[in-house]
Amino acid sequence: MSIRILAESEIKQAAAGFFAPPLLFANPKNLYRRRAARLRKLAENNPLQAYLRFCANIADIQLELLQTAPISADSRLSAVKDNAALLSQKPLHWKNWQRDPVWIDLLKQLLQRLKPHANDTILATIDRLEKASANELNALADQLLQSNHLPEHSDQAVFLWAALSLYWVQLVQQIPHHAKTELGENRQFCPVCGSAPVASLIHIGEAQGTRYLHCSLCESEWHMVRVKCSNCEQGGKLHYWALDSQNAVKSESCDDCQSYLKVLYQDKDPEVEAVADDLASFFLDDEMEKLGYAKSAVNPFLFPSE
Repeated sequence: MSIRILAESEIKQAAAGFFAPPLLFANPKNLYRRRAARLRKLAENNPLQAYLRFCANIADIQLELLQTAPISADSRLSAVKDNAALLSQKPLHWKNWQRDPVWIDLLKQLLQRLKPHANDTILATIDRLEKASANELNALADQLLQSNHLPEHSDQAVFLWAALSLYWVQLVQQIPHHAKTELGENRQFCPVCGSAPVASLIHIGEAQGTRYLHCSLCESEWHMVRVKCSNCEQGGKLHYWALDSQNAVKSESCDDCQSYLKVLYQDKDPEVEAVADDLASFFLDDEMEKLGYAKSAVNPFLFPSE
C-alpha cells in the first residue's frame, strides 16, 4: 500500500471513506515549541545533557525564523494544488524538487543566531559554513539528502539539515493537506518528500492505537499498520526491545531485514516527541547495534560520520 496526496477536487469525494487519516501534517509553530521543551526536559540527568540543550536552542531558532523570516509562497506549487497527476508524483520529493536559494538564507540566519550558544568547536564549524559558497552548500545539501550523512563534513550536517527541514516544512504548508491510501510500495519513505522517518509513534486520542511514521525532513506523519516492519513491510519476525518495561520508547526490530526503528507510545507518555525522544534514548541504539540490527531512521540532530 502507498499514500497519495489528493487534489482539491478529489477531497470531498474521498473524505467519507477515511477511517484513520493516511497523512498528518505538522503545525510548525507547535512542533518547534514542543520539541524545544521536550529536549530540555529530557536533558535533565541525561549524559547528553549539554547537547540536548543545544538542540533545543536550534529548535527555538527554527521557530523564531518561522515567525520572523517565513519563506514566500512558491509559484510552482500553486500549479499542482488541483492537479492529481502532479500530486501523485510527489512534487516535494527531495530528489526532484529544485530548492530555492532561500534555504541558504535560512541557514545563514540560523548560524548567526546560534553563535551565542556555541562553544569553540561549534563556532569553528559555523565559520566554515559561513565561508562556503552557495555552490558548495548546495553540493553538501545534495549529498546529505541522498545519503543521510556527510563522511567528511559530519559536523556540518546538523546545521544543514536544520535549514533544509525548516524550508521543507514551510513548503508542505503550501500543498493540499488531504491524502488517501492506494496500492503501491516504498511505504518506508515519506509520501510527501521521500525522506526516511525519525521514529514511529503510537497515537492516543482520535487515532488511539494507530501508528504513524514521523518524517525526518518535512515533519509530516504517515500511517502504517503495526503488524508490519516499517522498513521491509514483512510481519513474521518482529521483536520489541526496551531498557525499561515502563518506558515509552521501544525498538521494533525485524529479522527479515535486520533493521530497527524506535516506537514511541503516547499512552505511556503523552509528551513523547519523535526527534527529542529518539535522540535522548541513544543507549537503546547502542544495545540494538550490539544485537546486530541497523537503524532504518534518520535523526536531524544525529548524523553518522561514516
